[in-house]
Amino acid sequence: MARSNSTSCMKQVALGAVLSLCLAACSDFYYDRRDSVHLSAGDANANNIAVQTIDLWPREAANRTIHTNGEVSQKAIERYRQGKVIQPRGLGTSSVEVAPTNNGPAVQQ
Repeated sequence: MARSNSTSCMKQVALGAVLSLCLAACSDFYYDRRDSVHLSAGDANANNIAVQTIDLWPREAANRTIHTNGEVSQKAIERYRQGKVIQPRGLGTSSVEVAPTNNGPAVQQ
């Protein structure tokens, strides 16, 4: 009877060894070629890239205190409601305005 206990114990040990090898293959660490000094080393390259990234928005963009004239805004809203919107002028860099014709695009000579 002592012999059957030892064989079942050996089978359990062998099964445990096989299971531990299978679980070790599921590890997320790739030990052979790792791009760091030590396995517990941080990712300094990604940190440096994040710190040196240029923020495209200027500081003034975060300012939510916008000073406006309430009377002018109210008049503009009333004109919009009545359908009497003032058409904006062109925002070009040239001081000469070119009006389109019915025959096609305007050409300045």
